[in-house]
Amino acid sequence: MANGRKDGFDPAEFLAKGALGRKTVAVRAKKTFFVQGEPSDCIFYLVSGRAKLSVVSKTGKEATLALLREGDFVGEDSLAGTPGLRLTTATAIADCSALRIERTEMIRAIHEEHFFSDFFLKFLLARSMRIQADLVDQLFNSSEKRLARILLLMAELGQPGELETVIPKISQETLAEMVGTTRSRVSFFMNRFRKLGFIKYNGGIRVNKSLLNVVLHT
Repeated sequence: MANGRKDGFDPAEFLAKGALGRKTVAVRAKKTFFVQGEPSDCIFYLVSGRAKLSVVSKTGKEATLALLREGDFVGEDSLAGTPGLRLTTATAIADCSALRIERTEMIRAIHEEHFFSDFFLKFLLARSMRIQADLVDQLFNSSEKRLARILLLMAELGQPGELETVIPKISQETLAEMVGTTRSRVSFFMNRFRKLGFIKYNGGIRVNKSLLNVVLHT
């Protein structure tokens, strides 16, 4: 991303500047940014690492709603007109570096920094489109296709780059929550993908672009 106002807005550079209401935080893998039911009083900007959003029902059933990556905001519900309690839990999948922004400071920046407000609006629109795509995927695609799509999204294979991309280690339980199926089914599909050469295991998961064939043709 370009730096400076003339060439484009760099949110990491802007938000990293020392100021009242903003600070850099480190969140280790498996630790939380915030927990469902806590006061919603701040928002995070993910500088590096991977995280997930999850929700737990009253009966204790947990569902993973989304995977988060560098450049995502986390906890934007804190900007609601009347701040309430967190509806989700945000957990680091890998070690993360993030910028914690107090609610009042975030609102000030949106009002006073037009480059920042434009960037944040684009993020909200992109997330809305992703949620709609996830809903369509959940309603109409098989669990095998849903798993393939999640792996491809994690590897960001829509971007120019290498044929294969390594994604951070993620448990089959988490993948099952996101797909909406059982761990045994995820294990079956992962083994099938591996035998077909779509993925490889080597610490993390190495995803080949050819996995897109599962989404398009099965």
